[in-house]
Amino acid sequence: MNADLPVLCRQLRRDILEMTHAAGSGHPGGSLSAVEIVATLYFDVMRIWPDRPDDPNRDRFILSKGHAAPVLYAALARRGYFDPSILPTLRQLGSPLQGHPHMSSLPGLDCSSGSLGQGLSIANGLALAARRQGRPYRTYCLLGDGEVQEGQIWEAAMTAAHFKLDNVCAIVDNNGVQLDGTTADIMGVEPLGDKFRSFGWHVLVIDGHDLAALELAFRIAGTTHGRPTAIIAQTVKGKGVSFMEGQCGWHGKAPNAQELADALAEIEKGGADA
Repeated sequence: MNADLPVLCRQLRRDILEMTHAAGSGHPGGSLSAVEIVATLYFDVMRIWPDRPDDPNRDRFILSKGHAAPVLYAALARRGYFDPSILPTLRQLGSPLQGHPHMSSLPGLDCSSGSLGQGLSIANGLALAARRQGRPYRTYCLLGDGEVQEGQIWEAAMTAAHFKLDNVCAIVDNNGVQLDGTTADIMGVEPLGDKFRSFGWHVLVIDGHDLAALELAFRIAGTTHGRPTAIIAQTVKGKGVSFMEGQCGWHGKAPNAQELADALAEIEKGGADA
């Protein structure tokens, strides 16, 4: 495991909070819950080359929960795809950092996203293309647990299993909270692991903030043959900032100046296990 990952995770959390504060809008809650997942992929697992962002053999990442764009932008910047100095332009007119990822605006994006439910289908298409072209790349798709209420996700799950797409890995950011309440109250999705298993997937259920568990899960996914892998990552909405954790109000609300200062101070001290 990359020994720098804990430091990188703190940096990504700072970036997310500062970006959304500067924009006055955005989605900090679901970005913070996905920090360890995205950091592990971009700094430890995926075969990618920032100086060759269009290399045909690169691994692909699909942010199906496109509103969590801040965590992806922060990872791309810190990985060297573009200058981190543009991060504070999130959601500004003319900025390449749109509210949802737009692949023609920024290097390193493998798909435009924002309309929920579509990412796993895109991941399947990329995986099938890799098979037809004889390319070695893998495709990773990050889903939200509220998003898996969408029927298209399960059509895609059936497709991936039918075609034995073992070069697809879906990760569910299972933080239990969506826009205006808990997933359990709005439309229960559990038991997620059993659902994916019933569709023919290899399933791993892990702590989505445990870097060692994430690294191991991705390694197991990479050696699983004949079926796709779903990693159910148990996470906390707003992870790392105590007053944001588990609160649906922070799904799409930017911190004000005092909230930003308090959150950054907590992260610096390692509060809430950040």
